[in-house]
Formats: sequence, C-alpha cells, structure tokens
Amino acid sequence: MESGDLKIFQAVAREGSITKAAQMLNYVQSNVTARIQYLEAQLEIPLFRRSNRGMTLTAAGENLLEYADKILTLMDEAVKSTQYSDIPAGPLRIGSIETTAAIHLTPLLSGYHSRYPDVNISLITGVTHGLLQKVLDYELDGAFVYGPIDCPEIEHVKAFEEELVLISEPGKSDMNELLTKPMLFFDVGCTHRAKAESFLRETGLTTYQIMEFGTLAVIVDGVSAGLGVSLLPRSTIAKAEEAGIVASHRLPEEYRGLQVWFVHRRDNIYSSALLKLIQLINDKHCKLIP
Repeated sequence: MESGDLKIFQAVAREGSITKAAQMLNYVQSNVTARIQYLEAQLEIPLFRRSNRGMTLTAAGENLLEYADKILTLMDEAVKSTQYSDIPAGPLRIGSIETTAAIHLTPLLSGYHSRYPDVNISLITGVTHGLLQKVLDYELDGAFVYGPIDCPEIEHVKAFEEELVLISEPGKSDMNELLTKPMLFFDVGCTHRAKAESFLRETGLTTYQIMEFGTLAVIVDGVSAGLGVSLLPRSTIAKAEEAGIVASHRLPEEYRGLQVWFVHRRDNIYSSALLKLIQLINDKHCKLIP
C-alpha cells in the first residue's frame, strides 16, 4: 500500500465520486478507478458501495479512511518540519464563518499576502461546528470561528470582537412585533441562531418560525423585503443599514457580544505560513466594539 493510493482513496471517500476525485486531484479518471480497484484487491475486501448516486464507504472503508487521514497528515507534517523558514511558502488551508470572511478577512489576508507572497492561501466558508470539525480532521490548518472553543485538542487566538444586532426591514422599531416574525438564519450550527433561540425563550416566545438560507447576502435581502428578521454582526450589515436597506436594533447586553477566534490543532507541527498568520492576528489584536 503506497501513500499515493491512500491519497486517491481519501479523495474518493471525501468526494463520493471517482469523477469528482479525479478532477480534484487532476488525474485521469481511469487511473483513479484502477488504483481503487488495486487497493481493494490488495486488501481483499470492498472499500466502497457503488450506486447510481455515487460511492459510499463500507465499514472497512471507514476504518481505512481513519488511518489514511492520520498517515497523510503525518506525512504532510514531516514535510513541513523540514521546510521551516523565516520566509514562509507553500499551502495554507484556512476556513472562516461567512460573516467574518465577508468583512474582516480581505484586509487581513491582503496584508498577509503582501508580506508572504509565496504562501498559497485557500479559504472556505462554513458554520462554526463544521469548520471546527475540519480542523480536528486535519482538513484545515486553522479556521476563524465563533468562540471561545472548549476543546482539549484545539488552540485558539482571539481575532475579532463583534456586536450582534437584530435586523429588520426599514421603518420597524417595535421589538415585540419584530420578534413574532420569521427568523432568517444559516443552517443548523449557526451561532447567531443559537443566541436567537435563547433570546426568544427569555422573552417568553416558545413557538417561532425559522427559515434557513445559504448566504449572508440572501439573508439581508430577505430581511429587507420584509420576509422576516435576523441576528447578524453589526459590521456585516453596516453598509446595508447606511443605504437604508435594513434597520438594526440593539439586543440586551448578555446577547450582544460575539467573539471570533482563530483555532488550530494543538498537536500540529506548525508550518511557517501558519505561525506567521497567528503572529499577524496577535499583532493586530482587532477590536471592533468601541
């Protein structure tokens, strides 16, 4: 069993498709198929269930994926341990909650790139729970998430502070009336959603409607159109409020604060690229609440 076979197996397991894995790896599809078949023949057990909807792991495949993740991560760390330099280079895989990516990461990453142009940054967005899991699974070097995070495997650095506000269509100010409207949020795992549900329970509302949307822009547009209300960081809706698209309303103090942390695994061998990003975050010590 070679590391190249494990890399192909891992890609197919993650993508659920030979075609998608081949595209991701930039390999010929027939080569990916042949390597998976060779691996299964070598182990004398099926690793995937094949169907018209794609490929899913068998129990044996799930066991192998757990070890493949560890082996490939260790190999990556071995390479990183030989490449430490005061001038970082190579890949840096990070994730971010969308609200932070939309407002704060462009200037931060622009400054980082101007200092370290040889680092190849890749960024994905998601919700806190999903991003944290990707960090724990070694799929990301680090991520900007809401916190603090209480996890023994995770180190974290405070990056930004935010104020959470209720937003509505313009011209509405009665908080009791607004709280009866549908709540527009990202999917399950959204920190704003958890705070909203706690806030609603405190106000005595036990039944409420939640609508799930995929992007920040769609949520803001929906609120502006009177579809409902939402809880979002003030910085993310400042331009929309200035343009008269939405109105914001302050929450009670105990629901107002939001902290964004940069998290990374405690047991990683840190690359120069990751260490320089952590250093930049610490140096900036961003404070967004006056």
